[in-house]
Amino acid sequence: MDDIVKQALAKWPNVPDCYGWLGLDARGNWFMRDDRVQAHGPFAGGTVAGKGSQLKHEKLIEFIHRNYEPDAQGQWYFQNGPQRVYVELEVTPLIWRVNDDFSIQDHTGKAARMQRCWLDEQGRLYLETDRGFGLVHTMDMNQAANAVEQGLWVPQDVLAADLQTRFAYVASPQALQKQ
Repeated sequence: MDDIVKQALAKWPNVPDCYGWLGLDARGNWFMRDDRVQAHGPFAGGTVAGKGSQLKHEKLIEFIHRNYEPDAQGQWYFQNGPQRVYVELEVTPLIWRVNDDFSIQDHTGKAARMQRCWLDEQGRLYLETDRGFGLVHTMDMNQAANAVEQGLWVPQDVLAADLQTRFAYVASPQALQKQ
């Protein structure tokens, strides 16, 4: 976490959390979701209009990446100064990139060690790692297939509907708040 964020937390400890305003898609892209966009429905499985505006500002994205983590309940958030901005996930909290040597890093650029590989009924490939659980980026499926063909990764079957419970994350902190 950035030092400036830690200082803001100390100065303003009781800032309310924010829900629904930030989304992470299946390719590791961030989306801003204002009230108008949120009125179109949920981020995951909703309409294109409900996704919001993709963030393009490199420094802002880098700031989000440095301050992105889960809470004790498995809800992922971006610590924006004194405020937690909970993230709506299209699929998983991390999106894995696969390098030529089969090493992996998440969408924030942090390296990880793969522990297990999972394949759902729709053919999506997931990695369980020392940093957390996530979906393999679609652009890296050829590399992942090579790892499977070489016997380096052995996918186990999993149902997509079971992912959040099995891997202890919350895809929609906003929906959880409304319950």
